[in-house]
Amino acid sequence: MNSKPGPITGSWLLTPKVHADSRGQFVESFQKVVFAEQTGLSIDFIQDNEVVSQHGVVRGLHLQNDPYGQAKLIRVILGKIYDVTVDLRKDSSTYGEWFGVVLSADNQTQLFLPKGFAHGYSVLSEKAIVQYKVDAPYNPQAESGIRYDDPDLGIDWQVDNRKLSDKDQKLPFLKQLNP
Repeated sequence: MNSKPGPITGSWLLTPKVHADSRGQFVESFQKVVFAEQTGLSIDFIQDNEVVSQHGVVRGLHLQNDPYGQAKLIRVILGKIYDVTVDLRKDSSTYGEWFGVVLSADNQTQLFLPKGFAHGYSVLSEKAIVQYKVDAPYNPQAESGIRYDDPDLGIDWQVDNRKLSDKDQKLPFLKQLNP
């Protein structure tokens, strides 16, 4: 696995080794020991989630408030997404900053986010299957997020005719959160 720090401290971009031949390919998508050696982090993922979405779907920006925060490791197993994250760690010097990265089944890039980051993505391909690991269970009372179209963030989701859930369209703007 090749690991490098992401644009915001605490995030990581990971690219596993792909073993391919005429039969197809094999990818070891995560190995705890290698992850710890390369990042200095020891994470105990407890759950895998899988989401299937169509082109133009925008999911997010979501997070779980403390003390129910979740670290995540996101990967795409079919298709291509534009993955976006916003630093909402209250004590962070990069609070409110965001970055986006293309994750796809072709590039095999994965994104690790520590607790305190809001996360979302748009589907760039006809269909995408996104899989992500979390280190804490989901708690509906701790659910939070930021509006995808927050003008203070100015995120270009790289898709037109966006499809969003009613819940995501009602999330607050960043300035409505209390840092």
